[in-house]
Amino acid sequence: MRRVVITGMGIVSPLGLGVEKVWRRLLAGESGIGAIQSFDTAELTAKIAGQVPAGTRETGGLDLAEWLPVKDIKKMDRFIHLGIVAATEAMEDSGWVPETEEDKCASGTMIGSGIGGLQAIYDASIMVHEGKARRLSPFFIPSALINLVSGQVSIKYGLKGPNHSAVTACATGVHAIGDAARLIGYGDADVMVAGGAEAAVNPLGIAGFCASRALSTGYNDRPREASRPWDKDRDGFVMGEGAGVVVLEEYEHAKKRGAKIYAEFGGYGMSGDAYHITAPAEHHDGAFRAMKAAFKSGGLAPADVQYINAHGTSTPMGDDLELEAVENFFGDAAKTVAMSSTKSATGHLLGAAGAIEAIFSVLAIRDNVVPPTLNLHEPSRKSVVDRVALTAQERKVDIALSNSFGFGGTNASIIFKRAA
Repeated sequence: MRRVVITGMGIVSPLGLGVEKVWRRLLAGESGIGAIQSFDTAELTAKIAGQVPAGTRETGGLDLAEWLPVKDIKKMDRFIHLGIVAATEAMEDSGWVPETEEDKCASGTMIGSGIGGLQAIYDASIMVHEGKARRLSPFFIPSALINLVSGQVSIKYGLKGPNHSAVTACATGVHAIGDAARLIGYGDADVMVAGGAEAAVNPLGIAGFCASRALSTGYNDRPREASRPWDKDRDGFVMGEGAGVVVLEEYEHAKKRGAKIYAEFGGYGMSGDAYHITAPAEHHDGAFRAMKAAFKSGGLAPADVQYINAHGTSTPMGDDLELEAVENFFGDAAKTVAMSSTKSATGHLLGAAGAIEAIFSVLAIRDNVVPPTLNLHEPSRKSVVDRVALTAQERKVDIALSNSFGFGGTNASIIFKRAA
């Protein structure tokens, strides 16, 4: 397998837009969660979410007119908008501009989503119900299809290599990055633009997760306290929106052009629970096996890892089961590893979560600091694992692991290491 490195990164999140601005806010313990203002929540039990703030690129907010022509904005669902913005930042950051046909054919895309164009589907269904089917936009279907983030980014940059998408619920972002890295490793591409995008903070998305009783409803008057992984008072996850995209590159290709290298891809593992459509298996066996596969693929041992970015959604069952899986897999090394959940600050970005959390893991390596788990005042379960409660920690990080798990029993773990 060829070596794979990260040479570019882009983030759009409830903490803002831009990798460096978002990272500073995360380390400062700020929260991007607030009351939903974009639609009426009177009939919904959950009234809070992590939404991308409005503003300019300079201030760390999002104004789509800075990124896309108005005529194109209307042809795409919001999840595509967010994916394109994150991909644009990542490509600019990487400095990769494929100009020859050979370079274009060796560059591809792998950007996924857990749900895709939910707002477009919601709006179109209302039009059809109201007898306005003939007024549907001809761009409705392309605006809703999950693979159209990859497609639009491919078109924008002329990337003619693999054009693919991952769709594995909340594990999408990790699967997209891991699968893209393998495409490079196996020689199917030299450069891949990979990650996840999600925009499900809308009436249908919130109502659907409310119906499944997955969302936090006890902190509507205190939104910044709502996402509280491992805390005894947690009562569900907080929906978030955004996108995370990285530029993955074959090591020698990156070195040859003098690219900035953030970190090296260090391992990737997948598993299936074969247990339940939404609940994790007992003792989170699937998470254990995903981590085991990632370490095997990278030729690493648990004691090599200094930081884990946990899936940690703030759900009563999932958090402690993931912690148990980490304790069981890491053994004695669990005493020396730090593990935090950045969803405490961003909310759960579903298909984009694993991608932005992969970026946070890489930044932990770059800066030797691990981000905090907000709102963790009294853990529901004791553990030897340091869960980085409330404040960031300076800590030497050479290798980081990031976990993501999704509905349907799909699990993914990815490892990054300091590039030699």
